[in-house]
Amino acid sequence: MTAAAQDFKRRALGKGLDSLIPRPVGQTAATHAVSASDSETGKPREISIKLVDPNPYQTRGQMDPKELADLAASIKANGVVQPILVRPQANGRFQLIAGERRWRASEQAGKETIPALLRQVSDEQAMEITIVENLQRADLNPMEQARAFERLGREFHMTQEKIAERTGKDRASISNFIRLLKLPKSTQDRVESGQLSFGHAKVLLALENPEEIEKAAQRIAGLTLSVRQAETLVQGILNPESKKKEPKPERPVDPNVKEVAEQLQRALGLRVRIEDNKGRGKVIIEYARLEDFDTLLDKLGAA
Repeated sequence: MTAAAQDFKRRALGKGLDSLIPRPVGQTAATHAVSASDSETGKPREISIKLVDPNPYQTRGQMDPKELADLAASIKANGVVQPILVRPQANGRFQLIAGERRWRASEQAGKETIPALLRQVSDEQAMEITIVENLQRADLNPMEQARAFERLGREFHMTQEKIAERTGKDRASISNFIRLLKLPKSTQDRVESGQLSFGHAKVLLALENPEEIEKAAQRIAGLTLSVRQAETLVQGILNPESKKKEPKPERPVDPNVKEVAEQLQRALGLRVRIEDNKGRGKVIIEYARLEDFDTLLDKLGAA
């Protein structure tokens, strides 16, 4: 693959959701129930919140209650700034495609209607849009991404190459995410909760015995080992005869410093560590792929 082609794939997510959303041009009223003024012009319309059904293809399993409450307060004061995306159903209801946080926060704020863009899309397109929207906003944790990619392959018979093409990720990343589903459920839960990073999970995949994997995962999380320390631990399990000293736990972290690290982690969507020594130290931001690095630069205003 040429450098230009790689750069195109790396920037694919930055083109927005419009590239995935077909605009119905030339359709008649007989072929779809939404008027041209509502769908073809791209103008949002107010629809009843009670007529909106959840997105069956939602890949995000966790939603921060505090963030949702903050968004609800903002919506109560200022309204919904960005319309949600829905597709009309034959029964007169609407199925959510993108914007679940805005929809739920609007409900929480006591709103009766919500601005929405109506689109006629297939099940496959609806799922793609959902995944890409969450990927663009770094909303999916590694396990959610893994399940999303696996579902695209299982339900829509998409190859990893096709998934990579449609989501803007490289095929190797898709494969690495899907491999996480081989981890024991308890270890997957640790990854999903943030106790283990994507890098930790990849290291654990070198082990085959589920009990060994979970035991190592428990030790990595309990000692807050870095990815490099985790590699040393796993190599010691794989090669007991050449086992080096077991990694030592990292220095206890001041609760205030830990809280700041967690705030940065939530804001950036990346794993953040702060090494503090009496007011001096380092802020370490880990990223697993180039898209994460680009997102970090955007958020820091350094793109």
